[in-house]
Amino acid sequence: MGDKETCGLCWEDFWNYETPKVVVVKNRNLGIIYRIIQLVIIMYFVVYVFIIEKSYQERESAPESSVITKVKGIAITNSSLERKIWDVAEYIKPPEGGDIFSITVRTMTTPFQRLSTCPESDDVPGSECKSDLDCEAGEMDQLGNGIKTGRCVIFRDMNKTCEVEAWCPAENEINMRDSVLEGVQNLTLFIKNSINFPRFGFSKGNIQKSSKLNCTFDEDTNLYCPIFPIGFIAEKAGESFDNLREKGGVLGVIINWVCDLDKDASECNPQYSFRKLNSGYNFRHTKYFMENGVEYRTLTKVFGLRIDIIVHGEAGKFNIVPTIINVASALTSIGIGSFLCDWILLTFMNKNDVYSEKKFEEVIKTGNTSTHNENGTTEQEVRPVLPQNCKHC
Repeated sequence: MGDKETCGLCWEDFWNYETPKVVVVKNRNLGIIYRIIQLVIIMYFVVYVFIIEKSYQERESAPESSVITKVKGIAITNSSLERKIWDVAEYIKPPEGGDIFSITVRTMTTPFQRLSTCPESDDVPGSECKSDLDCEAGEMDQLGNGIKTGRCVIFRDMNKTCEVEAWCPAENEINMRDSVLEGVQNLTLFIKNSINFPRFGFSKGNIQKSSKLNCTFDEDTNLYCPIFPIGFIAEKAGESFDNLREKGGVLGVIINWVCDLDKDASECNPQYSFRKLNSGYNFRHTKYFMENGVEYRTLTKVFGLRIDIIVHGEAGKFNIVPTIINVASALTSIGIGSFLCDWILLTFMNKNDVYSEKKFEEVIKTGNTSTHNENGTTEQEVRPVLPQNCKHC
């Protein structure tokens, strides 16, 4: 048969109608494979899709949320110059009580700076020099404190650095006053969080009407107490408070709301977790003042404990649409068992040619050709047929 005739047969077969035929194969091994595949598919949909994932529910995973925070308590710094009491107005930045804020744990202060010329700090890369030739006038180092004047001057002892025009004296460990706040771990953090799932019209907060504000949070016995000691947060985040005092850091308080709205609202509770998000955190701020007609400033490098309040949420409720879709998917997937068993039957089983003849039959309607069954009625001609090879088309 030539390519033209083969393509013609394929074209005719394209317009044929195919309908499934039920063939019962008396083979226990194949039957066991078929039932196991069906059982696995059914268990997957029942246990994982419907029970664990609750795919019969409509879901909302982007709730509206608000967070209000307040920190309470007193901290103290003791230095050779003075003893200072720190209250909430001084150690909290910014003071608005939002979901991101920092608590001062250490300060390094450079007092009485004024605009003048002075040696650059030897902490700045490339600031050291031996003569004026090493200092280019007008050059400005992005990591430095000012603009070079072109002179090489003594910084301390016999060390020389380039002179700069800047706020002097330049920030360095010699001129700084180092103060560490004591008692920060005993400060308490108040968190008020409210969420709203607009799709379901459901709202809830982490404070109940019966909640007392003289409590301390405990996941097992006092879940709805909104007061957290700072030391407790650091401990749960796996961070040492000594490290926080030295360099600062960023901790996260994650509040997760997972709500099954097919159950009572009392089953929707906040879940708290605490994480270390970053090591080290610092920033600088200044205070300006006038003295004898000269403007001065106090430069303070602050090492802080930054706390980020992060809120996640997801709610689900029964809906007929996802239920129908997943039930239909389950029923369709059960057919995979028949497909795999047919493939095994026609590929690996003995007498696969016999199975093929029973599996595939072609009904041909002719003009005058008919056969008579044992009852004398007329039937159309039925003959077995194997799939045609159309690779030449």
